[in-house]
Amino acid sequence: MRSHNLFAALRAAFPSDLDLVAVETTAPDGTALNYTWRDLDHASARMANLLASLALPEGSRVAVQVEKSVEAMVLYLATLRAGCVFLPLNTAYQSSEIEYFIGNAEPAVVVCTPGNFGWVSKIAFTAGTQHVFTLGDDRTGSLLERAAHHADQHQPVARTADDLAAILYTSGTTGRSKGAMLTHGNLLSNAVMLKDYWGWVPGDVLIHALPIFHVHGLFVAIHAALLNGSKMIWLAKFEPKAAISAMARATVFMGVPTLYVRMLAEPGLTREAVQNMRLFISGSAPLLIETFTAWQQRTGHTILERYGMSETIMLTSNPYAADARYGGQDERRGATVGFALPGVGLRVVSDANQPLPVGEIGNIQVQGPNVFKGYWRMPEKTAEEFTPDGWFKTGDVGLVDARGYVSIVGRSKDLIISGGYNVYPAEVEAAINELPGVAESAVVGVPHPDFGEVGVAVLVARPGAQPDAEAIVAQLKIQLANFKIPKRCFVVAELPRNTMGKVQKNLLRAQYQSLFA
Repeated sequence: MRSHNLFAALRAAFPSDLDLVAVETTAPDGTALNYTWRDLDHASARMANLLASLALPEGSRVAVQVEKSVEAMVLYLATLRAGCVFLPLNTAYQSSEIEYFIGNAEPAVVVCTPGNFGWVSKIAFTAGTQHVFTLGDDRTGSLLERAAHHADQHQPVARTADDLAAILYTSGTTGRSKGAMLTHGNLLSNAVMLKDYWGWVPGDVLIHALPIFHVHGLFVAIHAALLNGSKMIWLAKFEPKAAISAMARATVFMGVPTLYVRMLAEPGLTREAVQNMRLFISGSAPLLIETFTAWQQRTGHTILERYGMSETIMLTSNPYAADARYGGQDERRGATVGFALPGVGLRVVSDANQPLPVGEIGNIQVQGPNVFKGYWRMPEKTAEEFTPDGWFKTGDVGLVDARGYVSIVGRSKDLIISGGYNVYPAEVEAAINELPGVAESAVVGVPHPDFGEVGVAVLVARPGAQPDAEAIVAQLKIQLANFKIPKRCFVVAELPRNTMGKVQKNLLRAQYQSLFA
């Protein structure tokens, strides 16, 4: 029986010359480091043999909270190779959060930074975890010390397509974080399809500038490069100047909108600087049309925006080239996330779960080989999030237009129902962002004694501008229906964001909760 272990598929795509450079990076002290494909193979084999030596139960979880490094990526590959389940944890999580994740996932192995060993090991041992290792971003730690004693050859453990490969905890903006269970089949099917859809070719080089505890950086970026046998230029921390300077030696860049905004602030971003580049991809948060247009004008490149989530990996993408499924359309359109990807079903339905006509806003549901297995130890929640005919409810609200392009209007939990009318924050935000002096905005719903709920707008001014909150509201009244107008408007220095650049609307809601009480 053929094994469906994702690592085996990635390893099969390595170049025949294993001494070519696979990853180029810089050590914390500034030293240039090159890792060959042979290094990745041997180092992941040693770590996989270490995991095997622990005689872990079948399906054991390996929880990892470490700084970004090539060794951390190797640990991910080794976990797949050993047939264990990888559990990446955001480096920003504090002790109470780590306590919840370790208590919930019950990992057999925990890997943390050397500096956090004291408190992390205490939590882990209390929860019954048997093995805690450390891994620093400077190639130190007990994990590497122990792995060095093991052989550099390892036969990947046989896995079916339905076996778990990873658990990703969702950010938990409402209630407890949920662990999305992703299988080897989920991850591989998505990676293979994206390699084709985004036109990966021999000689492509990826600038890896994202965190690796998230779908975008861990799966989409790493899998694409490995599956194409492509070198990665590995940035442990995103630094705009370093990213721009690497573009002369690279062809593909993946980023969140914040990274594009920061690069646009650099005078070094010119057409000449990007002339070797083939593709810029953006995701994980909405890309403002202003950023989309500014990048086009400045570089001559059109950013390809796509849409996915922890539970499904990638779902839609603007086309890289002509898409025969949609009459050969090849336009990358700002403010859309493109077409449903090949093999992915996407439909828009009413609250009563009835299909909606083209162009109407409703709930987005999806199905396909990339859709997760369910939430870890939450059968009721899993059942609740799937329709009787097997489609996953994304929780996103959006539409499909006459050309087949998908636009995301917002999260269903962000919907504001004011006086019985539905208000989609994204529509109001788009109108605010167009006004003079506004850099960006967020609209959230807060309780109101009369209307049940009303919108509050929070905006950031452009450098040097001083927009007047009352004038903003007055202008909106000319453009939008009255029920959509925010009742109050505030100008702030910055919007709260998570590590992927998404605005944390839950924090804004909490801040303005009692405004009308």
